[in-house]
Amino acid sequence: MTLTSVWSLMTKILDICIVWLLFYFILKNIKNNAKMVLILKGVLLVIIIEIVSKVLNLYTIGLLLEYVVEWGPLAIIVIFQPEIRGMLESIGRTQLLGRHKTLTVSEREKMVNEIMKSIEFLKKNKIGALIVIERDISLQEYIDRATKIYGDITSELLSNLFYPNSPLHDGGVIIQGNRITCAGAVFRTSMNPNVSKKLGTRHRAALGVSEESDALSLIVSEETGRISLSYDGQLRYNLTLDEFRKTLMDELKPKTEMFYGSNEVESEDDVHE
Repeated sequence: MTLTSVWSLMTKILDICIVWLLFYFILKNIKNNAKMVLILKGVLLVIIIEIVSKVLNLYTIGLLLEYVVEWGPLAIIVIFQPEIRGMLESIGRTQLLGRHKTLTVSEREKMVNEIMKSIEFLKKNKIGALIVIERDISLQEYIDRATKIYGDITSELLSNLFYPNSPLHDGGVIIQGNRITCAGAVFRTSMNPNVSKKLGTRHRAALGVSEESDALSLIVSEETGRISLSYDGQLRYNLTLDEFRKTLMDELKPKTEMFYGSNEVESEDDVHE
């Protein structure tokens, strides 16, 4: 093979990889966005109807669909501008170099222990709470509008932040690495029509931030004391303390540990426990 043919092959491979990467990001964000899913279903429906009209030679429907295809993309951009902007912002906020801070096993264990002490206290006393842990996608837009803390994670600090009548108890706490970055954060609530109407604002906010980012949201219900976790656009409702702790520990593992060193890390965690 000549140098020219090798270069041509490499550019074609690069071209295909970029296209697949683009599709990956788009589908990943569409999957967790109810309105974007509706847009996709609508587009597919129009394409199917257009194919049927051509096969059956349906002139009137075909003529109408020509206008839909011509002006549809512009209408979608105008009508669903907030959702499209949110998806692009989500891609832009992704930190290509990984998490805000990769925690060691001991740091992660200490962090989980402090959070669990606070969760147990909040659950027992039915104190509502929302704790959001940043992962690869930045939550800076929420941090900028919240009250800055920049404190070490302790069960006492977390519990006091959510204590009734405290100035910041209604908002959420954001954790970056092993530090509490801010409190009183206000998140956009989920607009997913499939979410139970029985869920309150705190659960919808947790689900909302997990739909637009890869953050891990921890919720304590003020009415029932039930504890839940939200991540990947899904809500794991009414978990036991053991389920909550195990899921929290698993989700906080760095990707390198999950893929390459899972056996060693798990055994080390077992020793500490």
